[in-house]
Amino acid sequence: MSITRRSFLAAAACAAANPALAADAFVRVSPRNPRYLELSDGSPYVPIGLNLIAPSQRDEAAGLRQYEGWLDQLSAQGGNYVRVWLSNDFWDVEHAKSGEYDEAKARRIEAMLEMARRRGIRVKMTLEHFRSIGEGPQKWADKPIHHVSNGGPASSIADFFDGEKSREQFKRKLAWFAKRFGDRPEIFGWELWNEINAVRGGDYMAWTEIMLAELHKLFPRNLCLQSLGSFDTDRVRPVYRRHSLLATNDIAQVHRYLDLGAALEICHGPVDMLAADAVHELRSYEVSKPVILAESGAVEPRHTGPFKLYAADKEGTLLHDVLFAPFFAGSAGCGQIWHWDAYVERNNLWWHFGRFAEFVKGLDPAAEAFLTSFQPHPRLRVYRLDGRHTTLLWCRDTRNDWRSELERAEPPEKLAGLTLEEPSGREPVRVYNPWSGTWEQIRRTGGRLTLPDFQRSIALRLG
Repeated sequence: MSITRRSFLAAAACAAANPALAADAFVRVSPRNPRYLELSDGSPYVPIGLNLIAPSQRDEAAGLRQYEGWLDQLSAQGGNYVRVWLSNDFWDVEHAKSGEYDEAKARRIEAMLEMARRRGIRVKMTLEHFRSIGEGPQKWADKPIHHVSNGGPASSIADFFDGEKSREQFKRKLAWFAKRFGDRPEIFGWELWNEINAVRGGDYMAWTEIMLAELHKLFPRNLCLQSLGSFDTDRVRPVYRRHSLLATNDIAQVHRYLDLGAALEICHGPVDMLAADAVHELRSYEVSKPVILAESGAVEPRHTGPFKLYAADKEGTLLHDVLFAPFFAGSAGCGQIWHWDAYVERNNLWWHFGRFAEFVKGLDPAAEAFLTSFQPHPRLRVYRLDGRHTTLLWCRDTRNDWRSELERAEPPEKLAGLTLEEPSGREPVRVYNPWSGTWEQIRRTGGRLTLPDFQRSIALRLG
């Protein structure tokens, strides 16, 4: 069966199992285990999705059609989460004058939320992303309407974060969003800023603490979040630690990319390792909350553009690693890829979300209280999750990565006859091949399992 045919069948099955949202089911940190998420009705929730910031079409009707098409693709594969930048030009309600909000743009947001609700998808609403308020070096991150010379409340970006006038105006903006979009279960949560530590002045962490408290007051049934820039240098460790431990920051989020210009060597290597390491880093701070790899993918050195080898990744090996590795490192969900248009859509890789969704189907991570470990093996990187009732293993070929398959164009090797030590004794042992989308049951011989033939990776579910 071809990948296209398999994808169609998986899409049909996932669509049937992914109904519109229950009217009162909000996403929350699980009171049973704060490392994981659940719905307010107590059912498990594992976020499966990606950054889907805005359509590339500028025309309203065309843009909404394009966005709805992406949501269709994701929903058909069992996806249940996206991230949107409300500050993107397509959605931005505050684009003409500081402190004034465009009702026509608000209706676009309303339409997007309704699309998501009908498909069982929750939306993380990112409020802002700008880094300067005039004469900034990055036009996409400059918002001069907030400068006093243009009728705004701030004389500089530092004044925007530190000045009382700017702070009070931002609180009024939050209140406007609460009145317009408050108390909606299709909203996963409200994120104050994209990569707040990339702004060019001001005490953004003090501002964050004030505004997170305001979010919690205005949106008591939604998660309230903040994000930082890519964890690609040791210099960001102190701010990541402080950010992750903030009591009002409901999820410890991390961004990390394959980036050959990054200072950290881990960012140059296999994507499964850099993704898992990012989750382990935040877990090392002993946070009592979910951890999510909220942005990932691959970029040209120092984020100068999408990775040139994306074009060669027709099978989606990079996306596969971004999805699976964080979960097996202790994340509350899959890793969330960034390049939705230049990579996922262009290479028609939506089927990968269905493969992750299939593997975690029926799991209740909060009930399992999984413990993470790394199991030595001569040929595989074996990521392990041991729960109260279930053991999960993800096995990644150490000789296959982006350099071998995309840079050197070496096809993945067929691995045959590999065995794993497996002392838990849990039965049954089911093996999932995420590249073919097939399950099979295997038997143990003593304390060992003989794996079926596979390429790149394979996953096991015991118990």
